[in-house]
Amino acid sequence: MDNVAKQDGDTIQVLDKGFVSLVSHMGNDLMVVNAARVSFNKKSTQITEKDAKLIGYLATHKHWTPFAHPQITLHIKAPISIRTQLFKHKQGFVENEVSRRYVKDEPDFYTPDWRSAPTNGAKQGSEDFIEDIIINDFDRMYNRVALDALDTYNALLRDGVAPEQARFVLPQGTYTEWWWTGSLAAYARVYGLRSDPHAQWEVREYAAAISNLIEPLFPVSWKALTQPLNTGDGTV
Repeated sequence: MDNVAKQDGDTIQVLDKGFVSLVSHMGNDLMVVNAARVSFNKKSTQITEKDAKLIGYLATHKHWTPFAHPQITLHIKAPISIRTQLFKHKQGFVENEVSRRYVKDEPDFYTPDWRSAPTNGAKQGSEDFIEDIIINDFDRMYNRVALDALDTYNALLRDGVAPEQARFVLPQGTYTEWWWTGSLAAYARVYGLRSDPHAQWEVREYAAAISNLIEPLFPVSWKALTQPLNTGDGTV
């Protein structure tokens, strides 16, 4: 559909109003290699073919601790329901989110490209995108509810209701933002699960954006973690 991720430097636009942005990172492929080689009291000064082979071996055989030393911080804007899916990943992550207990700025809302309900008894997921003209009716209904929620939210704030309670009226399609810091190993797990064809389409878009930002920073490790290959015996 039209929600194709667009990259601008270290920021990738996702969905209609979301994004994934690189804040900072620590380490590189060499850090992974040397974290593994320290077991033998050895150290590399640059990535060689032998080092790449070692990285592949570590990833293939699930030796994840060397990949836990590099850290990446991302700034993400996503609908609340997508944030909830991503926040299920706890190991190796910390997050700090915009709090509507404190801020009163007008929120953004995600307008989906509508998909049909799952078939064959599936209890979650969706089928293909709906191309019929009826989607105009879906947009009108959805936008009406979103605008009603926004009007109510603003009215509650104007009448002196605490922001921490006024926010209850906002729908799941409301955008939120957070900083997300995690290890290379942790982000690889997120990508592996959330890029799966069975994952929700919207969360797959975020997984792709995360991958596109991290891959240039750790090209050897990211390939090994996300495209496991038989890389040999891992001799150090």
